[in-house]
Amino acid sequence: MRKLRNEELNRLTVEEFKRSDKVPLVVVLDNIRSQHNIGSVFRTADAFRLERVVLCGITAIPPHREIHKTALGATESVRWEYVEETTEAIRRLKEAHYRILVVEQTEKAVSLENVKLLSNQGYAIVFGHEIRGVDQQVVDMADLCLEIPQYGTKHSLNISVAAGIVIWGMVSQLSVPGI
Repeated sequence: MRKLRNEELNRLTVEEFKRSDKVPLVVVLDNIRSQHNIGSVFRTADAFRLERVVLCGITAIPPHREIHKTALGATESVRWEYVEETTEAIRRLKEAHYRILVVEQTEKAVSLENVKLLSNQGYAIVFGHEIRGVDQQVVDMADLCLEIPQYGTKHSLNISVAAGIVIWGMVSQLSVPGI
């Protein structure tokens, strides 16, 4: 078995990525403090050709050296926007008919493996602050809260790990022509 060279991977150029069809999934970052986590989410959004990333509150915005370290250029390919208040970003997404899914441990959270998505629906997935999680006002606006099953002693995963797991779980259900 031989490792593939980068040119054998047939990846899109930044311009091809921008013109390509996207998975109808928006990632909303609610007050993420670590620029490394932000960069990692950008890189994951690029890997799965997501529609865009919405940065809210204290979440740093590109260009930023620490974001760039983990994004490795994904801030150039992935569309993003900054909205100061997460509740305003969610309101706008709801008006555009996105279903809002919040990753948070709540009384009625659905385990990720039990979430069923519709292929003709746009979704926004919200990840929250590394310590406090998603703001309760945002949780109140959600159509669904979901959680990743965990079996150890810790109460949560690092946001970059959680984002990778949840995004993959959702993208695997959403079919997009040409992907």
